[in-house]
Formats: sequence, structure tokens, C-alpha cells
Amino acid sequence: MRSLLLILVIVFVNFAGFSLIIPLLPFYGRELHASPIEVTLLFAAYSFGGIFGEIWWGRNSDRYGRRKILIGTTACTALSYLAFAFVPNLALALVIRVLTGFFSGTVGVCQSYIADVTRPEERARSIGLLGAALNLGFAIGPAIGGLLAAPDQGLAGFRLPILMSAAVAGLAALWSLFVLHESHAPGAARPLPKWGEAARIVGTHGLLARLFAIAFIGIGAFASMEAVFGLWTAHNFGWSTHEVGLTFIAVGLTGFSVQVMAIGRATRRFGEARVIVGGLAVLAASMLFQPLLRDPLAAVVLMSALMGGHSIAFPTAGALISRSIGPDVQGSVNGLLMASNALVASSCRRSSGRSMRGSGPIGPIISARLWSAWAS
Repeated sequence: MRSLLLILVIVFVNFAGFSLIIPLLPFYGRELHASPIEVTLLFAAYSFGGIFGEIWWGRNSDRYGRRKILIGTTACTALSYLAFAFVPNLALALVIRVLTGFFSGTVGVCQSYIADVTRPEERARSIGLLGAALNLGFAIGPAIGGLLAAPDQGLAGFRLPILMSAAVAGLAALWSLFVLHESHAPGAARPLPKWGEAARIVGTHGLLARLFAIAFIGIGAFASMEAVFGLWTAHNFGWSTHEVGLTFIAVGLTGFSVQVMAIGRATRRFGEARVIVGGLAVLAASMLFQPLLRDPLAAVVLMSALMGGHSIAFPTAGALISRSIGPDVQGSVNGLLMASNALVASSCRRSSGRSMRGSGPIGPIISARLWSAWAS
């Protein structure tokens, strides 16, 4: 139980540190003389690193065990935040963001750990708790970043909240060292999974392929809105880091509440397929109305609804995926899932910079309902 709690803390730390910087990046980027497109590159760089991190760490956790991977990556994440706090220019900032994403790309490992220690019938609820930890970090991180940053002081005004991320990640690494138990014992005789093994498993399994597609579409839609939200609200409402940070508190708490109180009951009553369909429908509606209802209150409500739809659909799809594969490839397949999500997040965040003043990217969600119906 303590190890499961620590896994949730690791996810919380990773996403609190990641989301802490979300409301800061548009303003931090300007201090580095970045254009709007270059600001979205700062978002995308994290996800780009996560693509390789999720595949690398997930694959190796099947060979060497989950514990060593999680301790080492959490410690390196702390060091990367420390470096980011004192970054002198945009080019180095992009490099450090890639490294931070690489070392933080362990959600697949954490999901595999949970799959190792829970029964199949409890998996949707347990992965929902992982999502709740993610969303709690997503709520608290922007609050710290937005409220503690002092943009009027230049780059130095952003250091305190970023250093807090480094400190929390370092403490999580130490806690992992003393508390975390191994859930997937390493073995010298176990061959390292081939790079293409997870892709072949997914490609030859119809349900897995459809669930991967659903997750790909959903995270792309969410990342598109997340990347432009700070710049979009600054342009339309004159918002600063303070207002964006408060908004992401509401967004994160919505996701946390949905995954703690709703996901277990919903899957038991309606089944996983219908829950996925409903979550994607809410996500699609939120994206449709956001550019049409240009009102500050509507922006907060719709971003919260976007998170709610994402938070109920994505963990349910992840639970179905983990139940459809064997324990020896949990890390590889979950790593591939998170890497594909990071890939689409990186692409959407980069392309979103070009539409900052427009209605926002809604293309990735057009076929979400069709994909979810196919999966059911």
C-alpha cells in the first residue's frame, strides 16, 4: 500500500513540476525573446523528450524492474528543473525541456507498476487514482507557479517556483529509495524486449489498436488547447500568470474529482466502452464551444469540462489496455502508449502556436466519436 501511495506521489510530483511551468512559459519565453511559435516549442520540447523517455524507460523496466527506473529518473528530473531555473537563453531552455520530458517520461512505468500490484477487476479504479494524482499535480502546480512568479523581475522572478519543483522531485527520489518496493523482479535470463515488439503486439490486436487511436486523439485535443490557453487568454482577456494559474487550479481539481468520485462508479454502471465514448463527447463539445464563447467565465468552465472528459476517458482506455496484455510486456506496451501520446502532444503544441489568435485547433477531435464507437 505504501508503494502504491509512493507511485501516486511520483506521478503527482512529475505533473506538478510540469504544470507549474505551464502558466509561466508564455511570459518566461518572452523574457528569452521567444515568439509565440517559439513559446509553443517550449511546450512541445517537453513532450518530445517524453516520446523517447516513455519508450526507453518502459522497455527497460520490463528488464531491470520498475524501482531502479523510478528512483533514477525522479532524481534526474530534479536536476533538470534546477538547471532550467538558471537557463540563460532560449536554445538551452529547449534542450533542458527535452531532457526534463525524457526523465519525466515514466507514466507508463507507473501504470505498469499499478498493473503489477492490482487485480484486473480493480485496475480501472487504480489507474483512475493515478490519473487523480496527475490531476492534483496539474491543479497545484499552476497555482504555485502562477502565484509565486514575479514577471516584473525578469528571469529571476521565475526561479523560486521552478526551484520548488526541483526540491519536491528530489524529496520524492529520496522517499522512493527508502520506501518503494520492486513490483516486477528483474531477471538476468529475461531478454530485453525488442524495440518493435510492443508495436507488433498493438498492431496485431484489434482492440489495442483502437484504444491506442482513442488515446492518441484525446491527448492531442487536450494538448492543443493547453498549449495556446495562456497566450489566447492574454490576447482576449489581458490575463497574466496569476489568472492562468487560478484557472488551472479549477481545471486540475475537476480532473481530480472526476477520477476519484466518478470513474469507478461510471465503469461499473455503464461499462468501459460507454464511459470512453461519453468522455470523448464532453471533450469534443468543450473544444467546439471554447472559441465561440469568448468570455472569461466560459473559458474557465470549458477548460475544466475539457479536463473532465479527458480524465474519465483516458484512464478507462488505459485500464482496458493493461488488461489486454501480459505482465512481461506491460512496461513496453504502456511505454509505447505514453510515447504515442507524447508524440501527438508535441505536434499539437507546436502547430497550435500558429493559430494563437484564431479559434484554436479543433481538427484532432473531429473523428473521436467514430473511433470510440469503433472500439466499443
